[in-house]
Amino acid sequence: MQGSAIQQPQGTVPEQGGHHGGHGGHPDHRLFGIALFLVAESSIFMGLFAAFLIYRTVVPVWPPEGTPELELLLPGINTLILVTSSFVMHKGQDAIKKNDVSGLQLWFGITAVMGVIFLIGQMYEYFHLEMGLTTNLFASSFYALTGFHGLHVSFGLLLTLAVLWRSRKPGHYSSESFFGVEAAELYWHFVDVIWIILFILVYLL
Repeated sequence: MQGSAIQQPQGTVPEQGGHHGGHGGHPDHRLFGIALFLVAESSIFMGLFAAFLIYRTVVPVWPPEGTPELELLLPGINTLILVTSSFVMHKGQDAIKKNDVSGLQLWFGITAVMGVIFLIGQMYEYFHLEMGLTTNLFASSFYALTGFHGLHVSFGLLLTLAVLWRSRKPGHYSSESFFGVEAAELYWHFVDVIWIILFILVYLL
């Protein structure tokens, strides 16, 4: 019957499932949600950093007498690895924006290896430190800060590996659909920035 077909109103946007810009024509707020989550995570770290600075201010001698001096070489190398890995990961996002899935897999794979090296370096430092979790207030603060950050690195590593796993499916990531890549990169940058602050407070000051 002529004229009976329902026509799409002017100005509506057809569904584009999985499109980077949104779902079914609606704005995509997933990345904003990730950002809010990281703000909440940042508040936890800021609380730990504030506590560390308060301890440093009120304790007469900081670190307390008898605390072994922290080595800078290994943490410094770890810092270089983590900072560099953020640039490496960003090249992966640049690659997928050009529909280069192989490039995404290469750069995210290198990032994952760098993340593993960072965690191994941190564990090596733990096993060779001449202080334990309950040695004194500085030691407790040190293990709380570095351990909590290491937990976040581990989660970021899992996100990176998840992207690599999903990229095996043809068409899962493309220049039009790469939210998972963006989310993993944003989280990794967060972990990177937190470590820089931690390194300055704990190792350099």
